[in-house]
Amino acid sequence: MKQVTESVTETERDPRWKCVLARDPASDGEFVYGVKTSGVYCRPSCPSRRAKPHNVTFYRSAEDAEAAGFRACLRCHPKGQSSAEANAAIVAEACRIIEQADEMLHLDDLAARVGMSPHYFHRQFKAITGVTPRAYASAHRAGRVRAELPGSPSVTDAINAAGFNASSRFYEQSSDMLGMPPSAYRKGGKDAEIRFAVGQCTLGAILVAQSNRGICAISLGDDPDALVRELQDRFPLAHLIGDDSGFASLIAKVVGFIEAPRIGLDLPLDIQGTTFQIRVWQALREIPVGQTASYSDIASRIGAPRAVRAVAAACAANRIAVAIPCHRVVRADGSLSGYRWGVPRKCALLEKEARE
Repeated sequence: MKQVTESVTETERDPRWKCVLARDPASDGEFVYGVKTSGVYCRPSCPSRRAKPHNVTFYRSAEDAEAAGFRACLRCHPKGQSSAEANAAIVAEACRIIEQADEMLHLDDLAARVGMSPHYFHRQFKAITGVTPRAYASAHRAGRVRAELPGSPSVTDAINAAGFNASSRFYEQSSDMLGMPPSAYRKGGKDAEIRFAVGQCTLGAILVAQSNRGICAISLGDDPDALVRELQDRFPLAHLIGDDSGFASLIAKVVGFIEAPRIGLDLPLDIQGTTFQIRVWQALREIPVGQTASYSDIASRIGAPRAVRAVAAACAANRIAVAIPCHRVVRADGSLSGYRWGVPRKCALLEKEARE
């Protein structure tokens, strides 16, 4: 009895055991575990009935488990492609089909083309990408509109080229897609008024820009001129108003927040992105000062636990530093990943918040 107790304690103390209990698909490929009573070895994500901890042994690879006398589980197939990996590949193929289609595909037709039932396909697609197939198609078309507008003879031509069958549907979403009327976006932001200012903080140069809807950019960098050029490149024909005396208090507020994060930053934001990106950015704004979350945490919070890569892409697409705090998102092991404005700045922001 004493030996069993010690064995249970040893297994439960192993961090890999938590991955097995959580059936964590992110741990697949990191290790396998053998079950003495059944003689099989499994992936961490195996859906089979959980073994008792004192019957479990961990191995670095399938080869190590087989060398110890275990055989592969017939449910999770630890030597081949898991069901999660197979579904991810199918969804990736579905995304390619959506992107290449001239018109919006019906769910039944799309599911049939990838060999799944409509209900199961819809569930898997949303779990992996974080959005429904229809929302994904709409987001893709929105991106095509942004690409088509600057060079199209008219807004209507750009809408048709992007695959919108009904102009009314596009105009219903155009404000969130573009942040301004489509005609102004097509002309490089012509007639749009954007106020901005550049200042300095402990992180280097900072640019804050505001449209008539709210803050549309907060950028950090080493070269103030480069930050201004970046804003000009986004909207080359917009009416950019710099060094506005009335704008000084706003940039001072942002700088003050960077230096003392606990004071908070309550500003109206002009957020432009896909439905999924906006959901991610809203989840980021709910992370308290001084705390961090992993990409998988954010994916779970928005109801798409398997859309970890899509969450990372949404963080990378964020153009409003600190107000949408993508710097508070870290890897699952707590280490820092990429940051649009440089990992050293991400580290400095987190250190400031931890000291508050």
